[in-house]
Amino acid sequence: MAAKTTRPETISAQALGWIDEQTRAITPPIHVSSTYLRDPDNQYRSGRVYARADNPAFDQPEAVLNALEGGHQTLLFASGMAAATAVFQALQPGDHVLAPQVMYWSLRNWLMSFAVSWGLDVELIDMASPAAVQAALRPGLTRLVWVETPANPLWTVTDIAATAQAAHAVGALLAVDSTVATPVLTQPLALGADLVMHAATKYLNGHSDLIAGSLTTRSDNAHWQKVRKVRAQLGGTLGSFEAWLLLRGMRTLHLRVRAACASAQRIAEHFNGHPLVAEVLYPGLPGFVGHDVARAQMSGGFGGMMSIRVKAGRHGGEAAAIAVAAQTAIWKRATSLGGTESLIEHRASVEGPGTPAPVDLLRLSTGIEHVDDLIADLEQALAHAHA
Repeated sequence: MAAKTTRPETISAQALGWIDEQTRAITPPIHVSSTYLRDPDNQYRSGRVYARADNPAFDQPEAVLNALEGGHQTLLFASGMAAATAVFQALQPGDHVLAPQVMYWSLRNWLMSFAVSWGLDVELIDMASPAAVQAALRPGLTRLVWVETPANPLWTVTDIAATAQAAHAVGALLAVDSTVATPVLTQPLALGADLVMHAATKYLNGHSDLIAGSLTTRSDNAHWQKVRKVRAQLGGTLGSFEAWLLLRGMRTLHLRVRAACASAQRIAEHFNGHPLVAEVLYPGLPGFVGHDVARAQMSGGFGGMMSIRVKAGRHGGEAAAIAVAAQTAIWKRATSLGGTESLIEHRASVEGPGTPAPVDLLRLSTGIEHVDDLIADLEQALAHAHA
């Protein structure tokens, strides 16, 4: 299949159309060997040495994701955290990096503890503000700008193209966590980013049955070479079965993401201005800060993620929000996002002290159930919590 001329939906559904040459199987085999045979002259002409870095189970899912992102190369990792931290571990102590104030909580905690103690100069800023980005950049010192857009759990939107231009002007790389947008909605590399990260556990897999991460690069630069070494030497690689599951999940990526986007838009519009909801945070709402930027850099929808702030009941907003989550039947109370099932979570309880999430906020991951059932379930939960 010619990836340059074939539409992304077809690339994803047919997984680039690869066929197993030995068996002619359409679904690939699962390669589980940890090591490979040397040639009689002691060479490795197969290109495989050891599965930590040379697993053939990675070839097809990496190639599919690379084609969807329009990248130079893609690497799979054991988790989204393994992928994200590899980007920072490929830097040098003393390097200045910028990251958002609103971002995935586990990575933020890692940056402010492990990365700082290791010697990185980490600065958290309002990444949605071009002026704040420009003011924080240090020519010749800033090596990396990390962007997450839309950013969990407030769904803050960052202008990728403008941030890339500003970062490159001072010699820094731009990395984008595009987990929520997915390659279906946003193409960060085409907008000027140097790296794209996915917590592949989420939308790329889409079935809540594996942990995985990925990085895609726009070019084979010195930093990328270090990232490759980090994966190989620190061992943050994916298992063969998980790589197979990820490939299976990506075959339905476009259908799942578009279904989730359509439902999320309807749910956001339904509860926007609702008498029991203080605020709906969703980039698809015209009144949302960042809507215009999202509309410019997202195509086909605004994602399946949103948050609602519940109006205070008799015991306050936090109690009301927790009570709403306790009463849902279809929305499941669980951490994570991007699966076929819809999830609801009181995010401030999960993140703890220092979280940017208001205590009255519920994070919603819209699945692919019937949207009327999802709306009705939230309606009854809100009514019960405020009874």
